[in-house]
Amino acid sequence: MSPPLLFLHGWGLSGEVWRDAAARLAGVAVDLPGYGATPAVTPYRAETLADALAERIDGAVDLVGWSMGGMVALALAARHPAKVARLVLVASSPCFGARPDWAPGMAPALLAGFATDLAADYRATLARFLALQARGGEATRAVIGRLRERLRAQPEPDPETLAAGLELLRAVDLRDAVAAVVCPTLVLHGAHDTLCPPAAAAWLAQRLPRGRLALHERAAHAPFLSHPDWFAATLEDFLHG
Repeated sequence: MSPPLLFLHGWGLSGEVWRDAAARLAGVAVDLPGYGATPAVTPYRAETLADALAERIDGAVDLVGWSMGGMVALALAARHPAKVARLVLVASSPCFGARPDWAPGMAPALLAGFATDLAADYRATLARFLALQARGGEATRAVIGRLRERLRAQPEPDPETLAAGLELLRAVDLRDAVAAVVCPTLVLHGAHDTLCPPAAAAWLAQRLPRGRLALHERAAHAPFLSHPDWFAATLEDFLHG
């Protein structure tokens, strides 16, 4: 029997964003700490979120993480290798913000602007972030519509959790943890991703001990919504091929 398949969502969106993919692939979408009914943790870092999730996992699972959820999944696989049989990182990065030694990241000024805007109007900031996730790829309007629909279907996000998540994205740097991920890992990415540039995915695939890259040339940050058939086929081939 295959291990259970778990899906982790990104910033601002609950497990509801995985509704179609989880149903199609017989998986379970899990809410990160601070979302839905899952209690928040402090400090709110990829490592502490990973530890909290690991406590809820019995045995080993196949773990799929998108965006910030991919960073948590990466930390979980590195810190709790017995809990992850296979890992899939979707539109994710080991280091979200740009740094002097890390070019494929979001500009610090843009991240700081999101934090300022979040304090003033978190609903408008969420809407702006959703729009960025679809920018540059195919089916932009349809993807934004699906993301907004998923947002409406979930419980109202906690502004404090949203702020803590933005700080996580600003501070996270898991590059040193990559070598500790011993399970087979698929890095699944869109070539038009403007939030987590494709160079970050290539870096991950090259440095993960058992990593490989699947790149869609016309997808942006949410390939499971813009190209669901490709996403499902690629994931199934990795897990069962």
